[in-house]
Amino acid sequence: MSRRLVLLATVASVGAFASLAAVSSARAADQLTEVDAVVVTARDRNAGLLEKQPNDTVFGLDKPLIETPRSASFVSGLTLQRYGVETIDDLTAVSPGTYTASFYGVPGALNIRGTLAENYFRGFKRVENRGTYATPIGAAEQIQIVRGPPTPIYGSGKVGGMLNFIPKSGKGEGGYLEKPEGEITLTYGSYNKKDATAQVGLPVEVGQVIGGVHLYGEVEDSHSFYHGIYPRRQTGQVSADFDLGGGWSVALGGMIYRSQGDVQTSGWNRLTQDLIDNGTYVTGRDTSLVDADGNGRLTPGEIGYYPYASALYLAYFGSPTTDAAHTLDTGVGTTKLSPRTVYVSAADFSKTATNTLYFDIGRKLSPDSSVKLQLFYDALENKRFVSYGYPAWFDSDVWEARLTWDFRNEAFDGAVRAQSFVGASYRAFDGRRRESFNSGLIALDRRDLSYGATATDIIGSPFNPGDGVQWENDNHSKWTQAGVFFTTDISLGERLNLMLGGRYDDYDVTSEDVGYLSYTVAGVQKAAKGKGTYTASVSYKAPFGLMPYMTYAKASALEMSQAGDIAPGLVADASDAWLSDSDLAEAGVKFQWLKGTLIGSLAGYRQNRTQLTGINAAPTGTRAKGVELEVRWLASDHFSFTFSGNSQHTTVKGPDKSFQYIPVYTAGVSGVDGYGGAYLVWDFTSIRPGDYDYTLIPKSVVSLYGAYASDQHDWGKVFATLGVTHVTKTSGTVPGAVVYPAYAVASGSVAYEYGPYTATLNIDNLFDELYFTPVADTYANLAALPGKGREWRVTLARRF
Repeated sequence: MSRRLVLLATVASVGAFASLAAVSSARAADQLTEVDAVVVTARDRNAGLLEKQPNDTVFGLDKPLIETPRSASFVSGLTLQRYGVETIDDLTAVSPGTYTASFYGVPGALNIRGTLAENYFRGFKRVENRGTYATPIGAAEQIQIVRGPPTPIYGSGKVGGMLNFIPKSGKGEGGYLEKPEGEITLTYGSYNKKDATAQVGLPVEVGQVIGGVHLYGEVEDSHSFYHGIYPRRQTGQVSADFDLGGGWSVALGGMIYRSQGDVQTSGWNRLTQDLIDNGTYVTGRDTSLVDADGNGRLTPGEIGYYPYASALYLAYFGSPTTDAAHTLDTGVGTTKLSPRTVYVSAADFSKTATNTLYFDIGRKLSPDSSVKLQLFYDALENKRFVSYGYPAWFDSDVWEARLTWDFRNEAFDGAVRAQSFVGASYRAFDGRRRESFNSGLIALDRRDLSYGATATDIIGSPFNPGDGVQWENDNHSKWTQAGVFFTTDISLGERLNLMLGGRYDDYDVTSEDVGYLSYTVAGVQKAAKGKGTYTASVSYKAPFGLMPYMTYAKASALEMSQAGDIAPGLVADASDAWLSDSDLAEAGVKFQWLKGTLIGSLAGYRQNRTQLTGINAAPTGTRAKGVELEVRWLASDHFSFTFSGNSQHTTVKGPDKSFQYIPVYTAGVSGVDGYGGAYLVWDFTSIRPGDYDYTLIPKSVVSLYGAYASDQHDWGKVFATLGVTHVTKTSGTVPGAVVYPAYAVASGSVAYEYGPYTATLNIDNLFDELYFTPVADTYANLAALPGKGREWRVTLARRF
């Protein structure tokens, strides 16, 4: 019997045992009469399954998630630790419909329902992050995963999903802290992982002013599973909340984040099915190109005339071609490759700085109405170089102001009740995106990973002025978005509920690319347009703890590049390609059974939206449909279980006009004759006409976890978590692409708590399963990232 089957049998046996225990024991959960949310927080001792507090994330109105007609999951900081979630890519363990193809090994954004989601901070959209840096989650009190479009109050956005990060604050469960409290943690783990955090919450009371302040800091200096990647990150966060008296309240704070070493890696190159199935790697190097000036890298003059005759690619027009630079002429053979050996060199780097600030001021006008003004600012600067030939420098910031009036009213002696808000917002972006790739100085397969980086597979960059490489794209982009919005939640009697929302935005966009070889329309490009979006939902509180619902939403959003900018070619397009449309139809049922100790949701959806694909960032339509199931069960005082799973199918709508790199076998060339360079098609329809399946995302991801919490004893308390995530096969997108087999990864944790001290052991990939994640974006058919093998870490915590 395989390890996978053993694990599934083990979890099933634990579930059966827990069911018997639940029947025979006197449970504190029997006293629960209602569970108002399908959320995961730190408020119950079994790793945080049940939460009864309303939340305004999904629609902007305080409403329990179990009564919200939309699919969503909330995850607390404690659950993240117990379930071994260190990055947003690991959220597949706790939320259905989430899986992300590798953005070069850097977990910046999550894929939800087959397309990329957007990151929010306290309900405000952050600057775009598609693998630019590892999105920090340690400072989050809660991560909220919403499937579908954002609520109208949050601004325009694509359907698919969003991640909302709620920072730690100076509030406790029942309100503000009554006394100072804090925690210090130290973590050490495999591959020399070292991390330290410190946080403190302080109550504030000065005259009529009461509130709380929370400070958080984190420092990481680690190696990693992958040779040559050494992440170093620092996070600082402060939040303050105050009631000023007279109905006034204020909230303010911010987060700073710095990182070095989040180096992008494509993983394994020279993909073949034999490499994935058996680990057999084709070796060999090309020696026809030489580092003549001895600077340790290939510069344009050592290849040809820059920028028009220095390319390392050959275009594919239906018949095989090769040249001397593409041919491997030394060290040709095969070998076995370690999953720890990936595409990286000492010349690669990535440096990131982000600054996030917020300020809220509000006043309670009456028991049924309030007004709030919110300000938000987010800035990103990133410099990075990937040695196969991709340098980039992003420098962007965005600010937003939002004014909201919340109010309640009722009619017909309370038979019809409504809670609503109306408001206005203004958002302004200013950014600059510098990249170099248009001259074709890129060759992902050129490096022999078994030999290591050499001077003739490290490409020059604009960060080294003497190399002669220029910033081929240098896009300056500014845009503003002024909008008005509303949402109303209408209860008709005690069972029927109707939610309506919408917004209208005026967009104004200006972009100009002054790059050395931008291949886009010249000069300043301007465009302006107004667009409306809306959402409508109906739900019914049926007997037997069921609440069926239906939702339809139509949305619009800006087509942003990696730095949050908008490409001039899109702005100049007569069809307004810079502003996309998307729509969602969703139907489902929320349920709560066993006196509220078993809660969950089942949802089916169909959505249409766009995504930017290829080197030329062409807007391409997608159509997705799927079914998602999420269950949370507090089986007894000691045992709890979670299940999340989905079945989905995403189709790329043709024609896909994107510019794509293709593998040598698609070009009809052998590895020995082609790995020294690259092959591409100017138009992907030449090999993929019409619609095609988006196979970089698995058809199904299923996670099952069980948790145990002991009683409190004189000697302390013990917690344990065990779970497995199963992922179906994926593949590239070209015909006859390499297939990555299905896999199952198990994770577990054990924690011991004694007084203010806690020691936690986490083990990820318990059985050291070898698996692969396809690379997203332009090189999806050229590379795949081996999954991390077994890793462990021990965290010591002291509360005070």
